Amino acid sequence: MFSAKLVGPAIGDAFRKLSPAALVKNPVLFTTAVVALLLTVLLAIGGEALSIPFQLQLIVWLWLTVLFGTFAEALAEGRGRAQAASLRAAKSELTAKLPDGKTVPASQLQKGQIVLVETGDLIPADGEVIEGVASVNEAAITGESAPVIREAGGDRSAVTAGTRVISDQIKVRVTQEPGQGFLDRMIALVEGAERQKTPNEIALTILLVGLTIIFLIAVATIPSFASYAGGSIPVAILAALLITLIPTTIAALLSAIGIAGMDRLVRFNVLAKSGRAVEAAGDVDVLLLDKTGTITIGDRAASEFRPLAGVPIDTLASAALLASFADETPEGRSIVALSHSRYGQSREALPDGAEIIPFTAQTRLSGVRTGDSLIQKGAVDAVLRANPGAGETAAATELRRITDEVARSGQTPLAVAQDGRLLGIVALKDVVKAGVRERFAELRRMGIRTVMITGDNPLTAAAIAAEAGVDDFLAEATPEDKLALIRKEQQGGKLVAMCGDGTNDAPALAQADVGVAMNTGTQAAREAGNMVDLDSDPTKLIEVVGLGKQLLMTRGALTTFSVANDVAKYFAIIPAMFVALYPGLGVLNVMGLASPQSAILSAIIFNALIIPCLVPLALRGVTYKPMAAGPLLARNLAIYGLGGLIAPFIGIKAIDLVVAGLHLA
Repeated sequence: MFSAKLVGPAIGDAFRKLSPAALVKNPVLFTTAVVALLLTVLLAIGGEALSIPFQLQLIVWLWLTVLFGTFAEALAEGRGRAQAASLRAAKSELTAKLPDGKTVPASQLQKGQIVLVETGDLIPADGEVIEGVASVNEAAITGESAPVIREAGGDRSAVTAGTRVISDQIKVRVTQEPGQGFLDRMIALVEGAERQKTPNEIALTILLVGLTIIFLIAVATIPSFASYAGGSIPVAILAALLITLIPTTIAALLSAIGIAGMDRLVRFNVLAKSGRAVEAAGDVDVLLLDKTGTITIGDRAASEFRPLAGVPIDTLASAALLASFADETPEGRSIVALSHSRYGQSREALPDGAEIIPFTAQTRLSGVRTGDSLIQKGAVDAVLRANPGAGETAAATELRRITDEVARSGQTPLAVAQDGRLLGIVALKDVVKAGVRERFAELRRMGIRTVMITGDNPLTAAAIAAEAGVDDFLAEATPEDKLALIRKEQQGGKLVAMCGDGTNDAPALAQADVGVAMNTGTQAAREAGNMVDLDSDPTKLIEVVGLGKQLLMTRGALTTFSVANDVAKYFAIIPAMFVALYPGLGVLNVMGLASPQSAILSAIIFNALIIPCLVPLALRGVTYKPMAAGPLLARNLAIYGLGGLIAPFIGIKAIDLVVAGLHLA
């Protein structure tokens, strides 16, 4: 956080941010700079009766207050720029190996091209693994040192430019146009220092400006009261009072908190397109999740064979295997694997002269013809229609009964027939991603209701929802249904998050307050969402919500500390200012400070030093622990409210002892 590579440039940027055009974006720091400039001018023309060393110290510490504020923002931005520099360096190194052996710069790759990536190579472009399996180190992008497995098919096929293959080799199909890949978006994100402020941040800025105006008016009336009492107060003392009254601490750290929150999200492998989405995640009430590819892995797998009465299960397994040999879909491969692993069926090639019957949308059947034998596999109604002689038999009745049982269990039935004889059912199961049930339970403890959205029939949807552990489900959902559900929840005052990966999810992702698209999803989904999860883990929203809450808590905690901090500073400076005019105020000098000038200088020094002391907390964030709002508020008030009251009393007294001991005032 405070390495020389970050601190050096941040110091330079802090001085550059002293320009009026930059400072005016932070009205509190701008006011502090104006006051410091005013005192500097008064010192130059000799317009104050106070000693020059005392005025000089006040001026130095006021300018340091401004510099510490600009330094906090510059340091937060610098962390992003450092990451952007490493990403840009990685991008410049990228070259691509084409299948014909040629090597070309990655910048010349076009969407749809195939590249070969071998052990030790950097992946040249965002893409999808179409052949092979490899271990990939994504630390350069995500900061996570543990390698991940990327393989063809399923939801772990997406790869990112700049990551390194550390074992085996893969073929990758490029999925992004030049200049539109993840590295390009990441560089733009982490360099986005001039980001738009979130609504919460804007509201807090307005509050800080309002407090500054109120205290400015209050301080402006003090000379009249002093004159009425028969005395006067130097401008430098009034300036010191104003700076200790206005909320300089939180104003100096506000921008850094927001920038750091975005940076922390990136480290969790989530790309956010706006700070507003991060904040909204902290207040999410309802999470909607698309089933296929989000809760389930996206490809159904054969789970069991259900033969009809009188049909040996080995006969059904053998027929299903033969009908699936030429089926290159994940479902077809899973039938072959189940037949071989559980029932010992041979995985040798089809017999010579076998005729493959490919699947078509019209017939909804596939199969194989070997000699005089015909094996068919497909949707139950399609198989019955293709074999009219079996339509009203006892076998057909039993087939329909098994079909209903399979559907009620949340699985998809495929019928198998051989030479017009019904053999039984192959049950295909949507594979729920590992660990989602526990993660949804954690979301429930956080007060978030989960709703699964699927196009399945209600029976299948209910079974999968129960297995995954979601709170509710919407079955047979169209894109219009998803939109209507989100709008209904939003009209009820709920903040809605949506996770999805398909083109049909895009409207809902755009409508939701927080739209999290899976990185393995379609381009339309990734463009519609305001966040992209690089790990394609729907339960990642737990981390996203936690980071959103952490961002809000950090801002709230430091605001609480700042306000409490200011209250304590009043006890230091106000008695010191007015004790000569109103001796009775001496009882408020509870700190027992050495002298009025020492008290004023100590308060100003503490006001400046507390900002860099809080920078690590602003950048790291307050630790978030799931708990109810009441205990959470009590905890923060106890730590940051009480801490904000106590710290200035200790700090100002300690500084006063040093100031008095060194005769600085």
